[in-house]
Amino acid sequence: MNLVPHPTRYLFFTGKGGVGKTSLSTATAIQLADQGRRVLLVSTDAASNLDEMLGVPLRNAPVAVPAVPGLSVLNIDPQVAADQYRQRVLAQMAEASTEERDTVREQLSGACTTEIASFDEFSGLLAGGAQDFDHVVFDTAPTGHTLRLLSLPQAWSGFLQDNDRGASCLGPHSGLKMQESRFNAALATLTDPALTTVVLVARADRSALAEAGRSAQELAALGLNAQRLAINGVFPAAQASDAVAAAIARQEAAALADLPAALRPLPQVQVPLRPFDTVGVGALRQLLSDTPPGLSALPPAPADVQAESFGALVDQLAQAGRGLIMVMGKGGVGKTTLAAALAVGLVQRGHAVHLSTTDPADHLGDTLAGSLPGLDVSRIDPKAETARYIEKIMAARAPGLDEQQLALLREDLASPCTEEVAVFHAFSRTVAQARSAFVVLDTAPTGHSLLLMDATGAYHRQMTREFEGQPALHVVTPLMRLQDPAYTRVILVTLPETTPVSQAAALQDDLRRAGVEPWAWVLNRSLLATGTRDPLLQARLTGEQAQVRRVASGLARRLHAVPWQAEPPVGLPALQALATTPVSGASS
Repeated sequence: MNLVPHPTRYLFFTGKGGVGKTSLSTATAIQLADQGRRVLLVSTDAASNLDEMLGVPLRNAPVAVPAVPGLSVLNIDPQVAADQYRQRVLAQMAEASTEERDTVREQLSGACTTEIASFDEFSGLLAGGAQDFDHVVFDTAPTGHTLRLLSLPQAWSGFLQDNDRGASCLGPHSGLKMQESRFNAALATLTDPALTTVVLVARADRSALAEAGRSAQELAALGLNAQRLAINGVFPAAQASDAVAAAIARQEAAALADLPAALRPLPQVQVPLRPFDTVGVGALRQLLSDTPPGLSALPPAPADVQAESFGALVDQLAQAGRGLIMVMGKGGVGKTTLAAALAVGLVQRGHAVHLSTTDPADHLGDTLAGSLPGLDVSRIDPKAETARYIEKIMAARAPGLDEQQLALLREDLASPCTEEVAVFHAFSRTVAQARSAFVVLDTAPTGHSLLLMDATGAYHRQMTREFEGQPALHVVTPLMRLQDPAYTRVILVTLPETTPVSQAAALQDDLRRAGVEPWAWVLNRSLLATGTRDPLLQARLTGEQAQVRRVASGLARRLHAVPWQAEPPVGLPALQALATTPVSGASS
């Protein structure tokens, strides 16, 4: 099974979180290497799990995969990339004064430098930085973050054109001609169909296909027209008499029959659902095999695992009367649905709630499908927040500036990194609202949220430096609010599968290093409660059972479970039922 029968030099796999981008991109990279090609597999996701899937450590430089001759893997680590980027920019200023170097060093300490540094590494690969390889396969972050990444070559090329004054989070403009040529080369590579192919990955699910359709249009607007569609995990029901299997097959058939218009012209490949988790080279090779794998014997009855209902979680959260509830996790695990259900449930219990999202993809409106008295819904819109931030800065700084200074300020605010600063300020405002009411925050997928947390930490360090030695001033930063267990409760959402649980555990470790302790875990869409007898689904239950035990045996301080439902909980009535109807534990 070839997802790309005539592979170009650069292959991008993108799509909604949880659709299997990493599995399909890695399986394709292995397939190309097995054919004798030299392949570099690159993850642009800050929360990559390629190390677990391939059994090799991830670094900011190519690492050979011993089990697959010809394959190397590279993870663009934001922190390492940022450190290396700062060193390169400062090295270009060898002849500058100490004062100038200190000024640039301060400019490069901002959180947006982390994103720009990752982008600089990405541009280098597209501009000829991977000459030792025949193919470069990109396993990207979920859609919203990837569209931002792919738009940056155009944005920075335009910003730097004929601009040699001032400075930005890229460094001093006068020393950026090398980067400008790199960005132009990256843009030319991305828009050349002979060099670059984009594989839109989706599931046979209406929301995933709708997001893939929107992505197809936005990518075409950026000039990326060589697109293909891969529909992953298509379920072939083996027993028509099994109610669960029949419901899944019926949902998928309806979604595929109503394919978005932007996807219909694209070459399409369907990858069947496999009975195994795609962890390990052997499983990844089987993923694209034309020979169906055999099914194992039926698993034993699942052991009893104590997990409270989702309604009980809402009851416990409601007792605080106010505060910030952050719903976090890997893309595709159901964060938006559960964040919306939490907000609706708190309103049911008599509380006013502000529900917001930091996810560029923004699915809250589709999930709620209506309005509810007492529920205020908003979105941290990057474009709108950037315009608001620029207006605020111009109003504060423009008075008193001469024409040259005003021109420099406008140029600096036109920098694409202004968007990252603006989004952080909007996030800070949203966090502060939880002082007097409930704020439920549906966060972006893990990698993007970690970058936002990095910005929060950078701001905290900046404020503590500025106000050090001034005991009369009481400074409360957003990070301090996130670290306060009486103010913030983090809910980690996962599916009972290997990769989502591993990423949730890694996110928990990252949060703890930042001094933020997760409050509860939610296992979403558990099949263990359904009693299915379909052979393929039962084969998958063995892995699910192991993951439920893994979470219950020490990862989660509080554990709640939501069983798989024949109809996805979309719309206010379904969300209200999810927040109020008692459900059994994960094992029932």
